[in-house]
Amino acid sequence: MDYYDLVKSAHGLIGTVALITFWLSGLSRKGGALHRASGKIYLSAMAAMLLSGIPMSVAFYIRQHPVAASFLVYLLVITATSVWCSWRAIRDKRDWAAYTGRVYRALVLLNFVSGLAIAYIGLFVTDRMALIFTAFSLIGIVTAVRMWRFARRPPTQPNWWLHQHFGAMLGNGVATHVAFLSIGLPKLLPMLSGPVLQNLAWLGPLTVSVFAGMYLTRKYTPARKAGA
Repeated sequence: MDYYDLVKSAHGLIGTVALITFWLSGLSRKGGALHRASGKIYLSAMAAMLLSGIPMSVAFYIRQHPVAASFLVYLLVITATSVWCSWRAIRDKRDWAAYTGRVYRALVLLNFVSGLAIAYIGLFVTDRMALIFTAFSLIGIVTAVRMWRFARRPPTQPNWWLHQHFGAMLGNGVATHVAFLSIGLPKLLPMLSGPVLQNLAWLGPLTVSVFAGMYLTRKYTPARKAGA
């Protein structure tokens, strides 16, 4: 077993911990002890997955797979953004200026530039997974625009941090479930592998997150009525 296989195995093991703790945190009472404890373990697991993804992307470059390596680096960027925002939204919930500081603004630039790069690769460079590349490029671009707009002026709602937190956690959930469906599930059930599962594994969690975000927004940050 070479170092790439070792890192990939560790990546999968950490991903299992992330998947379990994601649902523990999501299904537990918000703000309760289990929610906080499982959330901390989840974010720690996600940080470890990001670190393990760096040597994996280097291995792709070494093995002459620049397109795959570029896409993996892009995934690291958008996932790191979700992890950072979900953590700092809680830490800085009383300090919008600290939350939207230098790291936040650097992530805006990274998401926008990397999103454009992946869109170019998906549209003009590769035929394999072109739809997935193009669809996922929108995550970085849209995220950058939303973050930039949020950083322009202080929010009027006192619970702005809650919206930022669960929005980022939805992004984390997409990353967690894409990894499980595209890597873990085919190993557990080889008969399910194929192009259909590949597209479902990448685009399914992304689609579900859109509707989940709409539901959570209406539940936890409803529009304020006139005169309220």
